[in-house]
Amino acid sequence: MALPAEAARLDGGWQEVYSALQWIQFTMAMLSVVGSSSIIAYAVFQDAVRSPEVRPLFYLSLSDLFLGMCWLAGALLYSTPTSEQDLICYNLQATGQIFYVASFLYTVNYTWHLYMDLKVKYNQNLHRMPPQVVDYASCIGRVATISSSLIPFLLMVPVFCLGNSSNCYQNFSQKHGCLLMHTEMAVPTTEPQSLSGSVCRAMHFYGIGVFLISFLISFMAILVVLSQARGLYKRFVNSTGFLGDQQWAMIKMVEQRVVFYPVAFFCCWAPAVLLGILKLTAATNSKIYMALLILQALTAASQGLLNCIVYGWTQHVFLSLKRSACRDVDTQTPLLRSQKKFYASTLPTSPPDAEGSTSTLL
Repeated sequence: MALPAEAARLDGGWQEVYSALQWIQFTMAMLSVVGSSSIIAYAVFQDAVRSPEVRPLFYLSLSDLFLGMCWLAGALLYSTPTSEQDLICYNLQATGQIFYVASFLYTVNYTWHLYMDLKVKYNQNLHRMPPQVVDYASCIGRVATISSSLIPFLLMVPVFCLGNSSNCYQNFSQKHGCLLMHTEMAVPTTEPQSLSGSVCRAMHFYGIGVFLISFLISFMAILVVLSQARGLYKRFVNSTGFLGDQQWAMIKMVEQRVVFYPVAFFCCWAPAVLLGILKLTAATNSKIYMALLILQALTAASQGLLNCIVYGWTQHVFLSLKRSACRDVDTQTPLLRSQKKFYASTLPTSPPDAEGSTSTLL
């Protein structure tokens, strides 16, 4: 898929690797776009975007969609070079970094909403929490959602401003186009010791540092929040009194997901994290580096697909939406379905009972 004109810019042993990376990244990015789009489209179609349970997953899928489009654009630009490819690739990868840091924060935001939803139900069931406390928790959730988009953008402002003003994009796509994360920012060849060269090196290490630190903080936050949710859920179920087979099955399922969520998050980004560490500490021409490049293309570029499976289509809310939609289609006319939605919107919300408490998003 690579053009003959690109052969001169590639080392002999790496040309086949980058050609394979292009196909892998293109395929996985396309699946990621399709997976995240399915969550977004279904939430919009079912009019569930404003639901407190679905909203965090909707924004996570939205960031995964934009990230997948960046990966897809990078794979396409590899085979269709343009006159401004260096500039385009530099800003495209900086834009991609905004979205994958945002996806980290939205994953934390999603798990935090799971915990808060469970905590509100627990307090309502035992202590009859006043509506003001629920409204306060909802306000905190909105602030967290906005911050998950704003913080990554602010973190990448120096890369856009200082990097472009210092011409850090010169020869940016010379070796491997727009395929990879954390591409080495080439120092202008005319003045290797100039101020602009120092700025480019600083921006390169800054970008890797932002990625590694944000991943570490997000991963630790996910572990802490899900561990707290596990303990709270056990207290929640114990407070209902008798524990039957269904309650024990739900506890076991929650414990499995407490392990599965962090493992899925770590496996998705572990190759990219190891690559970032290698670029800070060692040479980037070893066989280990080559293997990690392939693993990164397989895992990081497929985050939207993985998230739509792990956090989306296996969850109670989406399964219940699907069952409700199928039941409505089979038994009701469009007029009856619209009337059902209208009357349901006029009914007051009642506090969840003990049996309904088991239907948590976890």
